Amino acid sequence: MKLRTALLIVLTLLMVSPTASMAADDRGGRVALVIGNAKYPDAEKPLKQPVGDARDLADELKRQGFDVDVGENLSGDAMRRALDKLYARTKPGSVALVFFSGFGIQSGRQSYMIPVDAQIWTEPDVRRDGVSLETVLSELNSRGASVKIALIDASRRNPFERRFRSFSAGLAPIIAPGNSLVMYSAALSSVVGDNGGDRSLFVTELLKEIRVPGLGAEEALNRARIGVTRASRSEQVPWISSSLAEEFPFVPAPVTVATPTPAAVPTADAKPATPAPSEPGKPADPAKRIDPPPPVDVPNALSKQPGASPPDPKQDDEKVRLALRDDPTVQNLSNRIDENPTDANAFYRRGQVYASKGAYWSAIKDFDDAIRLNPRDVEAYNNRCWVRTVINELPAALKDCNEALRLRPNFVDALDSRGLLNLKSGEFKNAIADFDAALKINPRLTSSLYGRGLARQRAGLKSEGDIDVTTAKGLDPNIVKEFAGYGVE
Repeated sequence: MKLRTALLIVLTLLMVSPTASMAADDRGGRVALVIGNAKYPDAEKPLKQPVGDARDLADELKRQGFDVDVGENLSGDAMRRALDKLYARTKPGSVALVFFSGFGIQSGRQSYMIPVDAQIWTEPDVRRDGVSLETVLSELNSRGASVKIALIDASRRNPFERRFRSFSAGLAPIIAPGNSLVMYSAALSSVVGDNGGDRSLFVTELLKEIRVPGLGAEEALNRARIGVTRASRSEQVPWISSSLAEEFPFVPAPVTVATPTPAAVPTADAKPATPAPSEPGKPADPAKRIDPPPPVDVPNALSKQPGASPPDPKQDDEKVRLALRDDPTVQNLSNRIDENPTDANAFYRRGQVYASKGAYWSAIKDFDDAIRLNPRDVEAYNNRCWVRTVINELPAALKDCNEALRLRPNFVDALDSRGLLNLKSGEFKNAIADFDAALKINPRLTSSLYGRGLARQRAGLKSEGDIDVTTAKGLDPNIVKEFAGYGVE
């Protein structure tokens, strides 16, 4: 929150009901899908916590005004139907929340939620039977959700990975759309065991914090992270990624009628009062509890207002990187790199985090190392192409995109990246060709549809371009803002 100078203004405040406050905060309503998957036939025994956790969280969300669907032990088809129903309930301006407890697996640097009937023996099976978290958030974004929240308790050792890996890889960092808040129950690439009880430590701490009136969602999740870390003695450290651009409280702050008196007016010499110590044996008042500050989470550099120019990496990179120094995700990946300087995957993942936060030069350096260690890392080439395109290093970006497509012809992400590059370069015919190729592979790729529309407009194909732009805006109301963040308007 930004601190502002207090001014004495005598006002009579009207009483406002919590329901009215929530309606003002989220014009499209609050919708949620809560899933607890416990009975996996491939596991030795059912998981103890997912179903109870899902029921407890669903009950609390209902009290807070969410329209909640609850699913227990869902098959793949049932999960997809439940998600389709959530998408249909998501309207422009909605707050949309997804909670999943069960088994999760990362593959291709994405995190997948696993249905109970998944048949997973090889890594490609994960992508076939699992549900991609990035895809879910992208679809919610395309439906116009103003706030997207994902709470994922799936960092568990599972019976599937051992069939194709020698270790449990945990979950992967996520590049989520703007105004998203994502929380994993454990750090990236790590797994935790159940605590033996019927309820998880993760949901227990989460419920405590989201019940606090007026507490912003990001702060609530950070406080839950601190609570889990303390209670587990740092054996379990949840991971959070946020690109929220505005405050969103689960429970609105109560509004009271108050008239400031002269004694209450802060002065220039005023000092904050020291909280009185709690009595021995008596719990401290939660309102007076002092927690250490959470790690700094830099807002997503691409969550900018339309018309804003892209950030200057020379000016911002060092500041952002220093702000991320104490972030648990960056710390974990940096420690892995220190222990094993040949860990190409750790370099790649840290590069993803830096890129998502706007530390573009640091991201390029990590992608450089990932490619040096694995010259055939097609996704590292594509990500470096995208970052270089954002900061207008266009000739170098073109080489990266071309190499990614040489290594993997018809790689849709690289076609989309190169289309953006050609659009920024003024090569509109080439941009149209790249976006065309991407859309043949994925007709719902909104960034390619909108990019093609802009390229067509600038190439003189106004009517075709207008159709593309209008269609893309209908699929993703935030697409204009996203491209403005790339420096394209």
